[in-house]
Amino acid sequence: MHFRGNLILLLAAFIWGTTFVAQVVGMDGVGPFTYAASRFALGFLFLLGLWRFYRPVRVAGKKAGTYQSGWKPGVIAGLCMFVGVSMQQVAMLYTTAGKTAFITALYIILVPIGAVLLGKKLHVENWIGAGLAITGLYFLSIRGETAIGLGDGIVLVSSLFWTMQILFIDRFAALVDPIELSAAQIGTCFALSAIGAILFEPIHMGNVLAAWVPICYGGIMSAGVAYTLQIVGQRYAEPGQAAILMSFEAPFCAVSSWLILGEVMTMAQVAGCALMMAGTTVAQIRPLFPLLGLDKKKEVC
Repeated sequence: MHFRGNLILLLAAFIWGTTFVAQVVGMDGVGPFTYAASRFALGFLFLLGLWRFYRPVRVAGKKAGTYQSGWKPGVIAGLCMFVGVSMQQVAMLYTTAGKTAFITALYIILVPIGAVLLGKKLHVENWIGAGLAITGLYFLSIRGETAIGLGDGIVLVSSLFWTMQILFIDRFAALVDPIELSAAQIGTCFALSAIGAILFEPIHMGNVLAAWVPICYGGIMSAGVAYTLQIVGQRYAEPGQAAILMSFEAPFCAVSSWLILGEVMTMAQVAGCALMMAGTTVAQIRPLFPLLGLDKKKEVC
């Protein structure tokens, strides 16, 4: 089950990484809040359809006493996600995309720390894997940029909210209806993004309609499918492993930008991808311990 959860999280990371290309294309003439509101609206409608489709499963769960609503916890997760997304957008006015990607992904380290503070046990290979992954992400994203400014501080705060979202999902993923949890999360982001678009941006429907292809991909695949896959995957994966796997959004983004947008990948970026892959491999090595004659029960806090 852990292996299945890991594959699901990798698929979610792949969708998020390729969504970056859609976002670059889709935001040509469309403000960030308008783009976010449009794609979250599509994702919410998609999830409502999925919620309706799985109604018989919920009815059976209610009769068996196993059903727990995911609407209320989903709203809290949505608030964390909206703040994280919005602060990233603001930070991009003051810092570079590479530094934004790297600092945001500090949740690779923050999530295990938060999990320990919440009483969870983590293995030493989780910490080693996180170290390799964050080093790889440095080579993939920073590219020699070392100055620290206002935007970097804003991104760091946004990373705290992403950490909260991951830990919150970890807490409720196995307890509540995953589709309701995802729908409430995306619906909350849609409502708040729409308010932001109305207050701060000129909305031109012609530009929105012209970007319908990337908006549909970002809405249905990223907001609708990927965030639901995150919830399902975190039912089986430990939070430290989940953070590393979801950080693969960055190399998937780099590769898709290279293939679709024609962006060049340097040797440092290739090395960064390799280090992230090594970090993921190390984090998943525990199932091999019996074959190696190692003690399965050794844990570190």
